[in-house]
Amino acid sequence: KKISDILEKSAPKPGVPADLQNLLSQYFGENRSVIEIEELKLSDSCFLPANDLTHSFSSYLKEICPKWAKLRKNHKEKKSVVMLVICSSALRSLELIKSMAAFKGDCKVLKLFAKHIKIKEQMNMLEKGVFHIGVGTPGRVKALVEQDGLCLNSTKYMILDWNWRDQKLRRMMDIPEIKKETIDLLEMCIIKLCREGSVKLGLF
Repeated sequence: KKISDILEKSAPKPGVPADLQNLLSQYFGENRSVIEIEELKLSDSCFLPANDLTHSFSSYLKEICPKWAKLRKNHKEKKSVVMLVICSSALRSLELIKSMAAFKGDCKVLKLFAKHIKIKEQMNMLEKGVFHIGVGTPGRVKALVEQDGLCLNSTKYMILDWNWRDQKLRRMMDIPEIKKETIDLLEMCIIKLCREGSVKLGLF
């Protein structure tokens, strides 16, 4: 059965932390030891409240990040962002940037996807300016982290665009390439930061 066939018959359910936990366990289950899998487990305290499907993007961000104005004011580091939003495509990134207008105020948002934007340009911008929010695809974010263009030490929030569905009714984790890149990014650095308590994960 195709995902879209199943979805047409069932109402979408909002994502919860257990969904991501299960996804990671299934993904790594076959070729990792029990100890290695333990190290990839995230406790519920690593998560922000998940979107119950009643929120707009701005209202969700206001709920999970009530002290945004203060965080934004205190953020002075270059090559970093306070909030990282991961979604499935460049087009969806632009939609999310538009829909967070009420939340973001006058803070600076950086587009972190590959379409029409060279990675060197993004690295230059991160090096020269202070950005508060990065919105983009897991592949490009991962590449920026690997090439030392983006440092996640001052990142406090990572939001996965979990519930949104494309024209084929697929969520980001239903698209094999996006799923793999998102899990690679989580494994590369995010899970460790979550376990240390510096980053919180949100499922929108």
